[in-house]
Amino acid sequence: MAEKIALASCNGMSPNGLVSRVAVGDCKKENKNVISICMGSTSADIEGKNNPMLKKYPIIAINGCTNNCVNRILENKGIHVKKTIEVGEILKPHNISSKDPFRLDPEGEKCVKIIKKEINKQMI
Repeated sequence: MAEKIALASCNGMSPNGLVSRVAVGDCKKENKNVISICMGSTSADIEGKNNPMLKKYPIIAINGCTNNCVNRILENKGIHVKKTIEVGEILKPHNISSKDPFRLDPEGEKCVKIIKKEINKQMI
């Protein structure tokens, strides 16, 4: 694994966006080599003041849906994304999905565990 790795989660208002944010938050808490990127700040930074920090570490984008907004926001700013995870794609073979964009129920928590496992696999 790199010295540090940056995780950029979806900020969308979908159930999978919430799964993305919780999984990234958990990974950051559990691994001192992980930092998280605030996509709101990144989107609002029209002057590019955050770009040096965004270019410092490899980035894994964790998108909540097929729109891949995390990738698009970063790429529009000239920031390279090393790896991409699309939550729905990862969850599909497990035949499980989160239902609420604001609260995790037991099924949503299972989704988070699956996405955390995928993030940890991609960090290697």
